[in-house]
Amino acid sequence: MNQVAEPKDGVAAVDRALAILGAFRPGDASLSLAELAARTGLYKSTILRLLASLERGRCAARLADGRWALGPMLFHWGALHARAQPVEAHLPPTLTALAQRSGETASFWVRHATQRLCLARVRSPNRIGDDLAVGDLIPLPAGAGGRVLTAADPRGLGVVATYGERNPDTAAIAAPVFGPSGVLAGALSLSGPKSRIQAQSEAHLATMAEAASDLTRRLGGDLPHPTGGLA
Repeated sequence: MNQVAEPKDGVAAVDRALAILGAFRPGDASLSLAELAARTGLYKSTILRLLASLERGRCAARLADGRWALGPMLFHWGALHARAQPVEAHLPPTLTALAQRSGETASFWVRHATQRLCLARVRSPNRIGDDLAVGDLIPLPAGAGGRVLTAADPRGLGVVATYGERNPDTAAIAAPVFGPSGVLAGALSLSGPKSRIQAQSEAHLATMAEAASDLTRRLGGDLPHPTGGLA
């Protein structure tokens, strides 16, 4: 069995304990010792010693059938992280980087009843005809951001692009951003003149997928964003 590589820095026991916790995947209610060994590459005796410490710290819990589950302390820490990391705190640097990289206007939208609200926006140096502002409301579901916010399954949506759907002269590309527990936090979007967005559509799709995934990770979410097709 291959052991977890020794770290150059830090504490090996901590890295191994984190590897055990990281062995749990979405949908795993519990794992057996054999499953933990197979996923981590650690010896069962090592895993049991580390699990004893994790159990004392309520980071792991041994079930009646001998299987192991994640412990309640992880939820507690996750909730603390979520409360300390509101989406607004991450938007300025994310939108600024996205606008600079793409050359287009970057925005973040949230749902507000039957409309979508512009929570934050960094304008492109190339202004567009319907340049909106923070606080503006747009009826749902028109536009790429609207499609994200009204999607039946935003987790599997990926990146959406619309051309002239809300305004005949503009186009937009948007992707969902998620917080803890897979909750939809909002829609990250790029917008600009239709011809310019179309000319760089492939690059913009990749840029948007990367930016949305990065913001999701910053918010404590963990969901890949496959690149979707053009709408």
